[in-house]
Amino acid sequence: MTVDNVQERAGVVTFKGQPMTLLGPALRRGDPAPSFTLTSGDLSTVTPEILTDEGKRAALLIVVPSLDTSVCSLESKKFNDRLSELPEGVTAAVVSMDLPFAQARWCAAEGDVKLDMLSDYRSRSFGTNYGLLISELGLLARAIVVIGKDRTISYVEIVPEVASEPDYDAALHAAAAAAA
Repeated sequence: MTVDNVQERAGVVTFKGQPMTLLGPALRRGDPAPSFTLTSGDLSTVTPEILTDEGKRAALLIVVPSLDTSVCSLESKKFNDRLSELPEGVTAAVVSMDLPFAQARWCAAEGDVKLDMLSDYRSRSFGTNYGLLISELGLLARAIVVIGKDRTISYVEIVPEVASEPDYDAALHAAAAAAA
């Protein structure tokens, strides 16, 4: 996949041991949260302003390559099971390149899913603006992004090996702190 005028970052992540190239900038804590347009299950557009309720909520974004893989499914289940650890001021969502219909199918198969499901399939603006789009695969890297109420990045974890799980405790702690 080729994207014009987008920064390429080689070797940040591997996929089953093979180095991959991420498209987009390396975001750091304190950076302004870049804009994006994601698609929800009802095919409506979700922006950072909507996700953070115009600065009233923090957002925990659980970024996965595809819910149809075992690690992504397991990770999403674990976060869903631990949502009660978050204060009310946090929106938690899974972001993937999966079509909203595939995300809905996963939710139906899992039962009581409280996580929001958001897709970057239309514009790939989340992946490229957040530096998480894997050039070779056309999928998102496994990552956790927390956007604070002030619309700055308060936490970023890019999991070095795409087939590994993130640090759940650190992500939940960062999301709770961003809501304070």
